[in-house]
Amino acid sequence: MAYSTTIERTLFRFRDLKDLLAKATPERSGDQLAGIAAAGPVERLAAQMALADLPLKAFLSEEVISSDHDEVSALIARQFDASAFARISSLTVGEFREWLLKPETGQRQLEAITYGITPEMLAAVSKIMRLQDLIAVAAKRQVVTRFRNTIGLAGRLSTRNQPNHPTDDSRGIAASAIDGLLMGSGDAVIGVNPATDSVEDYVRIVSLLDEIRDRLSIPTQTCCLGHVTTAIQAAETGAPIDLMFQSVAGSQKANEGFGINLALLKEAQDAARSLKRGMPGANLMYFETGQGAALSADAHFGVDQQTMETRAYAVAREFDPLLVNTVVGFIGPEYLFNGKQIIRAGLEDHFCGKLLGLPMGVDVCYTNHADADQEDMDTLLTLLCAANVNFVITVPGADDIMLNYQSLSHHDAIYCRETLGRPPAPEFEAWLRDIGLTNDAGALSGAPAMLTHYFSEAALA
Repeated sequence: MAYSTTIERTLFRFRDLKDLLAKATPERSGDQLAGIAAAGPVERLAAQMALADLPLKAFLSEEVISSDHDEVSALIARQFDASAFARISSLTVGEFREWLLKPETGQRQLEAITYGITPEMLAAVSKIMRLQDLIAVAAKRQVVTRFRNTIGLAGRLSTRNQPNHPTDDSRGIAASAIDGLLMGSGDAVIGVNPATDSVEDYVRIVSLLDEIRDRLSIPTQTCCLGHVTTAIQAAETGAPIDLMFQSVAGSQKANEGFGINLALLKEAQDAARSLKRGMPGANLMYFETGQGAALSADAHFGVDQQTMETRAYAVAREFDPLLVNTVVGFIGPEYLFNGKQIIRAGLEDHFCGKLLGLPMGVDVCYTNHADADQEDMDTLLTLLCAANVNFVITVPGADDIMLNYQSLSHHDAIYCRETLGRPPAPEFEAWLRDIGLTNDAGALSGAPAMLTHYFSEAALA
């Protein structure tokens, strides 16, 4: 179905829904690379005007990717709850924005429509929202998950302690993990991106992380972010796997590029359940996403990268995850050119993920060839805290020495705790206080003897 609008007697036409969504997207280098972006700000404005007037019901009659050939589209259709949609079914995209921003629209109302909105509806409304709109609405939506602690409570910020090492050296991983723990980082997860993907190395890494967690009695969870097929094989050996991890995307073809499908993710979830770790009913899955993943795999089918990103959240929420995060600036300037685009994308992703019911975090990051710097990351981190992001990722010195990109440092988490008043998960907060790492006010008070001893040469041998 074609769409159109007029600005100062100039008629703008958009051939179908995905063309309208692409042209309405705030400027983004990935969409320009794909040849689907608006020609300039006037066409973008025209598309946003047409999108604002579009009834939400239109998204139920026009798929951006046919479900006949795409299991993600079919999943989105299965997840849709018509009775939940009935609460907002009379609205246009613009009116939906106004409804979201109303003071009386709070946690209860947003939770009630979680399965009554499709990813494409949310992507659409995000395109006509300012940054403060994205923050204000996301801040209302609380998504709480549990494994050994409780993540996502309002007013708190969890962190992933990311002790990566370029050769997966056990001593290097342990040293980096302890470095983060000494600064209070790691309540969301202590998670390693492995440089290799063998089952042997996977088992060694999860066993190492579990030993650190167990020896220090840390109320957190650990994860080796190897491919899900490696994790399933490791689970068959009885390895101490807390969370099953996988990167996911918004189309079947893109997921096939990752070597996965929905059935394989279900197999991984079942394998995690068989290990019986964490508290009863624990959330067992961890997913990462990122704008541009489908485009880089030539699996976007002409759909803009932010809509494709939001479709990936339908995949994630099918498996009731503990953690989901967008690695917002990791792919590079071909997809998000500069700090402004990265900041916008991070807030869009967080907003869309939260409203789809996901425990949403953000890897606040950029590559060194992007037109961005650490001050842009300071800005995005602060805005995400205002939006009540569930967690962020921190590494020593903000420099990931294995993945070769810039993220947040453990010191940035301290800034959030002490300046913005964002304590970690309550169980982890109590542990930090009990071992003497923080004082009663939650501020760091020095390294306790048990941690510094474990950090010694003998303990790391």
